[in-house]
Amino acid sequence: MSRYLIQFAYDGGSFSGYQIQPNALTVQEELEKKLSILAQRKIEVVGSSRTDAGVHASQQFAHFDCPVPIQKDWVYRLNRMLPHALAVISIEQVADDFHARFDALSRTYHYWIVRKKTPLRRHDTYWFEAPLDLEAMNAACQILFQYIDFECFSKVKTDVFTFDCTIQKAIWTEEGDFLKFTIQANRFLRGMVRAIVGTLLEVGEGKLKPEDLHQIIQSKDRNQAGRAVPAHGLHLVEVKYK
Repeated sequence: MSRYLIQFAYDGGSFSGYQIQPNALTVQEELEKKLSILAQRKIEVVGSSRTDAGVHASQQFAHFDCPVPIQKDWVYRLNRMLPHALAVISIEQVADDFHARFDALSRTYHYWIVRKKTPLRRHDTYWFEAPLDLEAMNAACQILFQYIDFECFSKVKTDVFTFDCTIQKAIWTEEGDFLKFTIQANRFLRGMVRAIVGTLLEVGEGKLKPEDLHQIIQSKDRNQAGRAVPAHGLHLVEVKYK
C-alpha cells in the first residue's frame, strides 16, 4: 500500500462543493469514482481544503492510498473520464504518513470583483459597481493580523474545535476593471473568506470604519460581520507544503 498526492483544479460552478454529500455532484465523489475504476478497488481521497458550492480551485490537493502501482498514463486517463469542469494536474507518491490537510502550511484564496458588467467573466467574478475606498479596505486588512480568533466570520453551524487561524497575508489590489483580494492563512473556517470580503466591502462603501473590525472580531458574533459575498468570485489558488 502506497500513499499518493493528487493535484487538480475545478470550476466550482459545476459542483455542489468539494466534499461528498447525498444526492449532489461533488469534486470528491467524482475523483473517488474514477480513481476506483482505474485501481479496480475502492479509493478514498482526503482533500487539503473543503471548498463550498460554487467556489473554484486552480490548485487543490488530496491524498489517497492505493495498493496497486500508479501507472504513468493515469493522469491522461483520468482527464478523459472526469467531467470537463474537473482536471487532474499530477499524481506523485509521498510518504506513508503524509496528510494533505494537516501537513499543509498555508492556503491562499483570491476573491475577484469586476467593476463593470463583463459577460465573459460572470461565472468567476462578482459584479459590484458601488464606489469603494481601497485605501480604507487595506487599512482594515491590517487589523486582521492582530487577531487569531475569527469566530465572527465563521458559519454558525460548524463542527470545528477551534476558531483560531493565523492570517499571513490580506491585501486588495486593482487590476484594470478588476479588484483582487488575496488572503493567505494556515487554515480557514467555513464561509470565512466570503464573510471577510463582505465586511471589507462595507468598509469600502463607508458603512463601516476600518477600526470597527476590532469590535466585530472581538464580539465573536457572525451577525456583527458583513454579509457573505457570492461564492463564484472565490478561488483557491495555492496550497503550500514543506
